[in-house]
Amino acid sequence: MNQGNRAYNFNAGPSALPLAVLQKAQQELLDFRGTGMSVMELSHRGDVYEEVHNQAIARLKDLLSISDDYEVLFVQGGGSMQFSMVPMNFLQPGKTAAYIMTGAWSEKAFSEAKLFGEPYHAASSKDSNYRYIPKLEDIKFQESDAYVHLTSNNTIFGTQWSEFPDTGSVPLIADMSSDILSKPIDVNQFAMIYAGAQKNLGPSGVTVVILRKDLLEKANTNIPTMLQYGIYAKNNSLYNTPPTFGIYLLGEVLNWVQETGGLAELTKRNEEKAKLIYDAIDASNGFYYGHAEPGSRSLMNITFRVKDEALEKQFLAEAKKEGFVGLNGHRSVGGCRASAYNAVPYEACKALSQFMVQFQAKHS
Repeated sequence: MNQGNRAYNFNAGPSALPLAVLQKAQQELLDFRGTGMSVMELSHRGDVYEEVHNQAIARLKDLLSISDDYEVLFVQGGGSMQFSMVPMNFLQPGKTAAYIMTGAWSEKAFSEAKLFGEPYHAASSKDSNYRYIPKLEDIKFQESDAYVHLTSNNTIFGTQWSEFPDTGSVPLIADMSSDILSKPIDVNQFAMIYAGAQKNLGPSGVTVVILRKDLLEKANTNIPTMLQYGIYAKNNSLYNTPPTFGIYLLGEVLNWVQETGGLAELTKRNEEKAKLIYDAIDASNGFYYGHAEPGSRSLMNITFRVKDEALEKQFLAEAKKEGFVGLNGHRSVGGCRASAYNAVPYEACKALSQFMVQFQAKHS
C-alpha cells in the first residue's frame, strides 16, 4: 500500500485526483473562504461561487492558451452527452459528418450521430481490433462534411493520436476526455474540444467544452434548450444550476497543474511514468505483450496481456493484494490496463513496473 494508506490507483475513470487537491478540499469543506458554508452550499448566483466558476475558466484558458475566439463551457452528461449534442447542433440536413474510428467511444459517437444525419467512416482501425491510429494519408473526407470527429485517446485499447489531421475549412471536433492536459495541444487546430472531467480535469459530473465562437453561428437552435451550446455560451454555463462542487474541484486541479509547472512538466512526467511500464512489457520477452502497436501507444492508458490466461488472473489477483487498484482491462477486451493519468504519481508506476518484473521472475 502506498504512503498514508493511499492505494496505487490505476482506475480508468473516475480516476486518481491530486492528493494536494483532495487535502485542500478537505480543509475547505465546511467553511469555504469564511462564508460559514461549504462550496456545495453556495448559491450559483452569488459572488463567491461566481469567482470560483470564472477562475476555473481563466485557468483552463491560461494552461491551453485558449484565445478569445473560443468559449469555455461547463456542461453535464459526460462525454456521452456530447456524442448527441454535437450532431444535434452541427449536422445540418444535406450534410455528412466524417468520423474517424479508433475505438469504443468513437463507435458510440458514430451511433448517436446516425440518429440525426448522415455520418460515415473516414478511416477505421477496427480491422485490427483498434491496435493502431490510422495514418493521416489514409483518412478520406467528403466535400459535404459538416465536421470531422475523432477521439484523441482510446482508454479501452490504449492508443493515442500523436498528430492530428488538417481538415482545412471543415471544423475538427475532438473528444479529449482521457488525455486533455496531458500534453500541449494547439487548440486553434480544432473548432471544438470536449472532455469529461473524470480523467485529468477533476471528478465526474462536469464536462468541459472548448468551442470556437464562429461555430455557434451555424448551430441548430430548433432543439431542446439545454442541448444548445449557444445557451451555455450566452449564460456563462449558468443557465441552470451547474455542478458547483465539481467545478470547484476542477479549478483546484487546474491550479495544481499550474503549480506543478504546466503542460511541459506534466508531459515530461507522463512520458517517464509510461516508459516505466512499457519498458517492463518490452523487456519481458513475450511474458507480457501490449495491445497497441508501438507507434500508437497511449501515455494515459497502457494496455497489455500476460502470456497465459491463468497467469494473467493470478497477476491481477496478486497485484490487488499489493494495493494496485484498477488494473483489470475493460470488460469488452479483457487483459490488463494501467491508466497513468496526470495525478497518478511516478512512485505508483515505478511500483507497478517492479511488481511486473518480480512476477515474471517468479513465473518464467
